[in-house]
Amino acid sequence: MPFLRSLLFNIAFYIWTIMVLLALVPFAWFIRPHSIRMAAGIWAGGVQFLLRLIIGLDCRVVGREKLPEGPVLIASKHQSAWETIYFYRISSDIVIGLKYELSRIPLFGQYIQLAGSVVIDRGGAAQALRSLVRGARAAVAEGVSFLIFPEGTRQVPGAKPDYKSGIAALYNTLGVPCVPVALNSGLYWGRRSFIKHPGMITLEFLDPIEPGLQRREFMKLLEERIETASNRLLADAPKPS
Repeated sequence: MPFLRSLLFNIAFYIWTIMVLLALVPFAWFIRPHSIRMAAGIWAGGVQFLLRLIIGLDCRVVGREKLPEGPVLIASKHQSAWETIYFYRISSDIVIGLKYELSRIPLFGQYIQLAGSVVIDRGGAAQALRSLVRGARAAVAEGVSFLIFPEGTRQVPGAKPDYKSGIAALYNTLGVPCVPVALNSGLYWGRRSFIKHPGMITLEFLDPIEPGLQRREFMKLLEERIETASNRLLADAPKPS
């Protein structure tokens, strides 16, 4: 049964995604990035509806009130493809730093760039960091928050943390609060897993870290907050059947 539900969801997911991509074709190159992100939010809402309807997988967002006014740096735990989709549902004023490979997907790749997303050039560490900082600066200058996954790739729930230095460079450069985010999505939609499980994903915004900390102090505090809260969410969640 889990396999069949997951197969049906995948079919519905691709049909819905293609419908949205094609519907935007006549307008995409003439509307503002904010409008593209609003359309992405509608798409993400549809994906969540399909997850709830077919898989029985719902979600809840905790701590929205901890997001300060104005642009911020959002540093999120990354366990699943789910959060790369659902953040578009949370706000249309968030720009995401995404890996280069996603920009190669026909139509989808063009849309994420039109939405203002920052495609991280992985040609080399220094080059990748420059492209990341440049894109984040542009987003914040326009009054838009910037989202990054500080471990760079999806991690198995409970795995040893692996935070990269790019988040510290952004924190020091942007001069805005950094809002850590914890989640437990990997319990239900695993890394590179075809099977999705019913349950309730929790995404939690944590207390902001104000600008001005030294690099080492910031990295320690960020990892401590995200990992402590994510481990709590994993421990509190009912285990998938």
